[in-house]
Amino acid sequence: MAPSGPGSSARRRCRRVLYWIPVVFITLLLGWSYYAYAIQLCIVSMENTGEQVVCLMAYHLLFGMFVWSYWKTIFTLPMNPSKEFHLSYAEKELLEREPRGEAHQEVLRRAAKDLPIYTRTMSGAIRYCDRCQLIKPDRCHHCSVCDKCILKMDHHCPWVNNCVGFSNYKFFLLFLAYSLLYCLFIAATDLQYFIKFWTNGLPDTQAKFHIMFLFFAAAMFSVSLSSLFGYHCWLVSKNKSTLEAFRSPVFRHGTDKNGFSLGFSKNMRQVFGDEKKYWLLPIFSSLGDGCSFPTCLVNQDPEQLSTPAGLSSTAKNSENHQFPAKPLRESQSHLLTDSQSWTESSTNPGKCKAGMSNPALTMENET
Repeated sequence: MAPSGPGSSARRRCRRVLYWIPVVFITLLLGWSYYAYAIQLCIVSMENTGEQVVCLMAYHLLFGMFVWSYWKTIFTLPMNPSKEFHLSYAEKELLEREPRGEAHQEVLRRAAKDLPIYTRTMSGAIRYCDRCQLIKPDRCHHCSVCDKCILKMDHHCPWVNNCVGFSNYKFFLLFLAYSLLYCLFIAATDLQYFIKFWTNGLPDTQAKFHIMFLFFAAAMFSVSLSSLFGYHCWLVSKNKSTLEAFRSPVFRHGTDKNGFSLGFSKNMRQVFGDEKKYWLLPIFSSLGDGCSFPTCLVNQDPEQLSTPAGLSSTAKNSENHQFPAKPLRESQSHLLTDSQSWTESSTNPGKCKAGMSNPALTMENET
């Protein structure tokens, strides 16, 4: 890593401040929308008491879920690979002495022989991060903004000033969903008053500006949010991240854009969990530990399921230098079994409960 001095430290602090500008903008816009809708529209402009009560109750429900999911997306720290993926001191020294090439890869192969890794680089090499000095788990990528390797990284979102990955992807989806519902609800209930003010059907008061601009803002954000939310719903249905949609993961046999897809229902369960009661709440309920993921390739290979080491005849050939597939973590392997009923998990006390964190994962420390 490059040495850091006072100048570079000051630049990093300035960048951290600038990164919060989009979040501050959304927060201010949300605060203004609350004033414009709850005060200027519902209390000042609406004359029907029943309409006021219904609109305010529905609005505050959507507003609360929007803020809750947005908060969780921002302040849930990205998960980093656990210690087993980091090289030991001796392995780091050996890696530094070896030149780039086959000898370099041989060191990484020995270090990764017991790790549950299925993916490789485009050239077929083991995925290794020079900056973090670790072997990347499947679906893990290095974020240049956070300067960390993020488990199941989807993208770095400036609107939440955070990496969207394994630990907060469900929260991000709910944030998109509730923000879209929030904007659609405002646009729908504000439309009649917008038309009345536009056609001078109501007196020209201070509320006119707020109601008119509120409708324009809600309608504009509804269009952009609907396309973004629809895209991420498609990603969930295919069990892809944004990065994997642009560059398909590479497995031992080659590139496979649907390598992690297990079918629609199991793809949904991997993100939202087994218990339906947690699906609409910004509470962590995703399956697995973020370091290993079941693949449709493993499901189609009975030898990998029955052999503890997961070694195929090709992998045993040292001349081919194949990286052996590893057994899945226990928390993920049940997704490869026969389809289960949605309610089975709620009656099984052995299942992990939603909201519980995995002690094997190392959370990114605040700096």
